[in-house]
Amino acid sequence: MPMPLEGIRVIDWTIWQQGPVCAAMLGDLGAEVIKIEQRDSGDPGRGIVKMSGMDLGARPNFYFEANNRNKKGLTLDLKKPAARDIVYQLVRQSDVFVQNYRFGVAARLGLDYAALRPHNPRLIYASATGYGPEGPERTDPSFDQMGLARSGMMLACGEPDMPPLQVAGGIADQMGAIMLAYGILAALLARERFGVGQEVDASHLGSMIWLQGLSVAARTMMGFAIPRMPRQYAANPLWNHYRCKDDQWICLGMLQPDRYWADFVRALGRPELAADERFADLRVRAANAGVAVAILDEVFATKPRSEWVAILRAGGDFIFTVVNSVNELPDDPQVQANHYITDFDHPQFGTTQVVGLPVRLSETPGSVRLPAPEFGQHTEEILNGVLGYSWEQIAALKEQQVI
Repeated sequence: MPMPLEGIRVIDWTIWQQGPVCAAMLGDLGAEVIKIEQRDSGDPGRGIVKMSGMDLGARPNFYFEANNRNKKGLTLDLKKPAARDIVYQLVRQSDVFVQNYRFGVAARLGLDYAALRPHNPRLIYASATGYGPEGPERTDPSFDQMGLARSGMMLACGEPDMPPLQVAGGIADQMGAIMLAYGILAALLARERFGVGQEVDASHLGSMIWLQGLSVAARTMMGFAIPRMPRQYAANPLWNHYRCKDDQWICLGMLQPDRYWADFVRALGRPELAADERFADLRVRAANAGVAVAILDEVFATKPRSEWVAILRAGGDFIFTVVNSVNELPDDPQVQANHYITDFDHPQFGTTQVVGLPVRLSETPGSVRLPAPEFGQHTEEILNGVLGYSWEQIAALKEQQVI
């Protein structure tokens, strides 16, 4: 089957996570992605796992692989005019240019939108930033941690009185990448409809605000954000999570608890709670939330989670699920059934589990086709096959340390 972005060429001049993941997402949908790395240093993401002290052994660099799959690799010394000329030639034959360097770096190297647009007026020029393209802090550097902190996410996680909490896995980078890819797709559609290229920007700050859109809307319209909620005093005990006998957790999600309360407590083996005046309806139950949660804590602690799952499935149309750790995701049958984690035949490491595509297109699905490129792996292929450089010219560029 064709893929939705087949025929689209993306120049990926990015490092670390936010920018690379955006370009990888486009590659997942079929775009040809050419990753440009600095000739003498490369993407620092190649070394981050070793920097952390982790021993990879015979396993892939998960950080770089996850962020740079479905790409071809090109190395250039962008401080040299001949290298920049190669970029300009690629831009003339490309659709999208993605970068995430600190504000001002692209302009100093002649790779900002103003410099590239004359080479291709239809170019979509996309920047992954920390704090957005305007304002007094637009030049400040940013990493995932900054996105979590500045957006309010650190103080939205957890319970009242907890200190700010980190969220593992670079989710501000991931969210920034998702929003930038969303903007690029919109810009490509606009180009088809209106014939214009344009700049696209998505930042840590803006993306993480959007991720918390409901809470931010409560703040702007009602004057208060949705607060951190204490688990032991959840106003709706059926919108909460409980520890089972085997130290596994189960999560309840019944937003209209009065519809479920009687059948639910009956399934739990505590039918008398349906007639208990302390839990007569949503309002009264909220006033006695601490007592209700304590009772449910005791009940769930009597059986392992697998038994509770079976009991709840048989007892009614309840809304609940298990609380997974990240370690459990690859073995989750629902994850497997939808290929949210899938097998990839890595040319170096063999069958390797990778994160699959989160979106399914029935007629033009995307796919994971290429591993992250080795450093400079496709330099000659791109220069010769895409730009038409002769082997003599390529040899000269090597001698001049341009590539």
